[in-house]
Amino acid sequence: MADGILTVGGFASAEIMEKKSRFIGYINTAADEDEAQAFLREIRAKHRDATHNCYAYQVGEHNQFQRSSDDGEPSGTSGRPILEVIKGAGLQNTVIVVTRYFGGILLGTGGLVRAYTAAAKAAVAAADVVRLQPASLFALTVEYSSWQRLENWLYTKGYKVEDVRFTDKVDVRVCVPQPEAAGLAAALTETLGLPVQPMLLGADILLPGLAAE
Repeated sequence: MADGILTVGGFASAEIMEKKSRFIGYINTAADEDEAQAFLREIRAKHRDATHNCYAYQVGEHNQFQRSSDDGEPSGTSGRPILEVIKGAGLQNTVIVVTRYFGGILLGTGGLVRAYTAAAKAAVAAADVVRLQPASLFALTVEYSSWQRLENWLYTKGYKVEDVRFTDKVDVRVCVPQPEAAGLAAALTETLGLPVQPMLLGADILLPGLAAE
């Protein structure tokens, strides 16, 4: 996870037609299997009248959880092709459900593979693909006299500020990209002109980075 992961920024969908059959591809991010299954239940509830709701997902830090289902289609013609689209796009923590409304014309096994693959790829194309970068969460405490300089510096660096509390001092919680986390104390000391000791609250937090090419 040192270089982050590719996933989708959120929900998206796309629709294709193949010999009068309607294929609707739905895609979403899922942090774990529970979220993937919850998304599947949502789509199934929305399309109770569909002929099939086939799906696949790949979740886990090392893609260790991979599941797919043909949902009544001939074995290997839908769930597995959807999973291959996810893997081929290099996406992690991603779930795709392809809903089919049968149009009365049989597609054959090859036609089904092509149609489900096309619907899954259309869903990926409709989504915003993002790279999540590993970050660490720190707690900082500064005097009010240092807050303006700290706030400006955090803004300039583009760090995500999770929380700011104003009590007798200013308490800040901020996420810092892991490559920069080790030098945070030195950078703060240089910026504020006085020693600051950040407190590490959590590591291996994934934050959106630049949009993937």
